Amino acid sequence: MPHPNPPTFWHATTEITDYPKLEGDLTADVAVVGGGFTGLSAALRLSERGASVVLVEGQAIAFGASGRNAGFVVPNFSKADPAYVIAKLGEEKGHRLPRLVAQGGDRVFEIARQYGLEGAQRTGWLQPAHSAEMAEALKKRVEAWQLFGRPVEWIDGRETRERTGMPIYHGALSDRSGGTINPVAYARTLARAAVAAGAQVFEQSPATGVEKDAGGWRVVTPAGSISAGHILLCTNAFETGTAARLGKTVIPLQVYQIATEPLDTALIERFSPRREPVSDTRANIFTYRLTRDNRLISGGMAILPVSAEQRMARTIAERLAFELNLPSVPRTDYVWRGTAAVTTDFLPHICEFGPNFIGATGCNGRGVAMTTMFGDVLADAVLGAVPLDQLAVPLMPADAVPFRPLARAAPSFFLIRGLMSDRRAITRTAHKPSSTAA
Repeated sequence: MPHPNPPTFWHATTEITDYPKLEGDLTADVAVVGGGFTGLSAALRLSERGASVVLVEGQAIAFGASGRNAGFVVPNFSKADPAYVIAKLGEEKGHRLPRLVAQGGDRVFEIARQYGLEGAQRTGWLQPAHSAEMAEALKKRVEAWQLFGRPVEWIDGRETRERTGMPIYHGALSDRSGGTINPVAYARTLARAAVAAGAQVFEQSPATGVEKDAGGWRVVTPAGSISAGHILLCTNAFETGTAARLGKTVIPLQVYQIATEPLDTALIERFSPRREPVSDTRANIFTYRLTRDNRLISGGMAILPVSAEQRMARTIAERLAFELNLPSVPRTDYVWRGTAAVTTDFLPHICEFGPNFIGATGCNGRGVAMTTMFGDVLADAVLGAVPLDQLAVPLMPADAVPFRPLARAAPSFFLIRGLMSDRRAITRTAHKPSSTAA
């Protein structure tokens, strides 16, 4: 099985079981295209409810974004809050989506418990505020999520400093339902569970085309095909073959991740006494989490995302040392990059490509919890449990992002502007941050 090149920490340290290549013609109730969290969770839910499912993955399970992230379980939006969602979608639909998102952590950790995923850590999640303005915004966000029954609270600056070891923060949103996983192990767990429930899973079987046939649809791969009444397209931001139908609707955002050498336990106690994953509110977001063997995982974006792995590895490691006041820059043992699917309104979307042919995308940096819920939503749509126009994730036209070549450059522009904004905000707290984009 091919691994990402360079390999992620997750692929290098997770036991992998290969699945066969699709050869020949099969018939199923549902054809699922894409072997990430969305496709696998949909296949699992459908199979558990008696539908026959065939899933095809063009590379290997968790080869794409589902295996290249940091493994944060964050049942939240990255650039939105409930008030924005309600204003955008209206009162009725605007309440459905936050309720769905609120279940994300519970769903992920229930799957982890039920199917024996090792290494899942439900330690909560912190979102510290880097400025007084963001502190006020997060306080309102806490109140809004509490109305949806979320286990979130505001913690003050003193407690935030105790839980992060960082003096710059004005307080933090604390979400007890969050945590961390090994994303490759999680995807592989979903695949095993789906197969045990009756699904057929194939790797090295890219969907090169989709055709109408007498039974509904026919998904074509290089060595076989699937005839099915329903198709679920779960390919994130990929832009080749059938995946292009979904990929063109989002802006691909390159995110770089590193895993450091294991750190001393006494040192970790200073900046992560509860082992909580942290993602702050800066435009050039600072994140970190711990693995079971005490490695730090952190990430960032590059202003010039071309051949940037080694450049970003150095930059991210130096930022970790600076922000967490480490005694030295930790050695980087792994560096990799993945692609996040960003929508223009920062909300997840379901797209309809024809009768009984739908897909979901737009996790906007909240991949693990959000995409797991995508799978459940798509499965419910196939099973007829919820009409398309009443799904929690809004149904949007499958239109390409306008001026997409220019839109792809937008993250770099906003990062440059954000770096300056971050510097001004934190300077007011008598802390001078380092520039971390490369």
